[in-house]
Amino acid sequence: MSQSAVAPELQERPPRDPVVVFEHVSIGFEGKQVLQDISFSVRHGETRILLGPAGVGKSVLLKLADGLLRPDEGRIFVFGEEISAMQEKDLYPLRRRIGIVFQESALFDSLTVKDNVAYRLKEERVPEEEIQQRVTEALRFVELEHTLDKFPSELSGGMRRRVAIARAIVSRPDLLLYDSPTGGLDPITSTTIIELVVKQRDVYHTTSLLVTHRLQDAFLLASHRFNKEANQMEPLPEGHSDEQTSFMILNEGRLVFDGSTHDLVHSDDPFLKRYLS
Repeated sequence: MSQSAVAPELQERPPRDPVVVFEHVSIGFEGKQVLQDISFSVRHGETRILLGPAGVGKSVLLKLADGLLRPDEGRIFVFGEEISAMQEKDLYPLRRRIGIVFQESALFDSLTVKDNVAYRLKEERVPEEEIQQRVTEALRFVELEHTLDKFPSELSGGMRRRVAIARAIVSRPDLLLYDSPTGGLDPITSTTIIELVVKQRDVYHTTSLLVTHRLQDAFLLASHRFNKEANQMEPLPEGHSDEQTSFMILNEGRLVFDGSTHDLVHSDDPFLKRYLS
């Protein structure tokens, strides 16, 4: 990426700056304000869980973080670069470092599982031998390596969501954006998906921003860790939560909470108490 695309003050920032920074971001559509004066950051290796009632702009926030939308006001930095001031062509290299898991999986129906997962690698002209290795590795991570030659229509909803995760992680991203990864799934399948998110967090320490409307999934993510030796998710000791996982809650377009699991569950804020109940 050209130096002209990087704000001068950012060129001197240390490499361990936050991966994502929103500074007083606002955006609206057709005269309706969706997000108002949103400020937060996501540190390296951190997982931020974004909660809030339906229609408060959670998915819009993810699109802003990927540069798919531009704010009406404020600034957004990703990997130390002000993406809210970048031209579309300059965003392409940055997006290669971001993996996205959509709620509806968004797989190509006409492509096999293997080709769906390999899609970005082929676009980037990765050598075929390396593609094969990385696709197999990604599918093994989500325990679906036996589905290489199947088509999405042959898979269950949960399996399609797991393939979507494999596609998101195959490029070894520095940032993962999850848009309601358990939406529309039954509780058992949802737990399987959350276990994969926990596994990605604890094995690869990938910085993540996860949108969900399911409180049970959010607290499962915050209260569990992945045991590499047992190859499974397990609960943390009672009263403990993952130090690298925290919460943000939107309501009526504003960020009404930004903090730890402990602070959230012990909050006296009337809205938060109603929402959590």
